[in-house]
Amino acid sequence: MLDLTTPSLLFAAISLILLAYTNRFVSYAALVRALKEKHEQTNDPRDAAQIANLRKRLYLIRSMQMLGIGSFILCVFSMFFIYVSLQIVAAWIFGIALLLLAASLCVCAWEINISVKALEIHLQDIGSKEKLKR
Repeated sequence: MLDLTTPSLLFAAISLILLAYTNRFVSYAALVRALKEKHEQTNDPRDAAQIANLRKRLYLIRSMQMLGIGSFILCVFSMFFIYVSLQIVAAWIFGIALLLLAASLCVCAWEINISVKALEIHLQDIGSKEKLKR
């Protein structure tokens, strides 16, 4: 049996996740602006590739945020249906909210994987420069 506290427990978790997603988005947006400005001055093709990578990651973050918001809204609807004593409807909506939250976290894992690959490229570049110095 679902009660009002069950969906409300996700409020704090979803809020913190959305805050983390927003912080990632803001830092990527600042990085894109800086890279775009640098690219306009130097026309380095690596900058364009990095901007393309960041564009993909920004779209993934948008997807993560939208799935998280959807989960949050469905938790509210679930609480409403619990309040009006429609337990079956509330349970189904809450289940969908959990699936959206899980999907958001899966997209987050995908985005993190892309981020790590981008950093590995930078680290390889640094490693090859160090070998040249020796």
